[in-house]
Amino acid sequence: QVHLVESGGGSVQSGGSLRLSCAISGATFGQYCMGWFRQAPGKEREAVAHIESDGNTRYPDFVEGRFTIDRDDAKNTLYLQMSNLKPEDTAMYYCAGDPCPPPSRMWEYNYVGKGTQVTVSQ
Repeated sequence: QVHLVESGGGSVQSGGSLRLSCAISGATFGQYCMGWFRQAPGKEREAVAHIESDGNTRYPDFVEGRFTIDRDDAKNTLYLQMSNLKPEDTAMYYCAGDPCPPPSRMWEYNYVGKGTQVTVSQ
């Protein structure tokens, strides 16, 4: 059984940084496409970063170079380094994974963690 467990969330001030981690168990992680998406109260889910099994990455425009997704296949861990955080980045952040090629919507991936909260204050 595949499990994804996020960690690293917290509260920071605007302009601060956080590094999220997602530990994966029960899967051949190196063959998975992975990503992070977020959801704030009253808002739609939105993908923030994607990484393929070969390391290729994609980001939406609003990330503006502030986020970096990375994977350590030896440790079965996915990361999201976030810098220059803004109050609008406040949300629950979820890790998601699926064998490549994955579904088009990250929240429809077969495996999704329970999330870690990120709160950015002014």
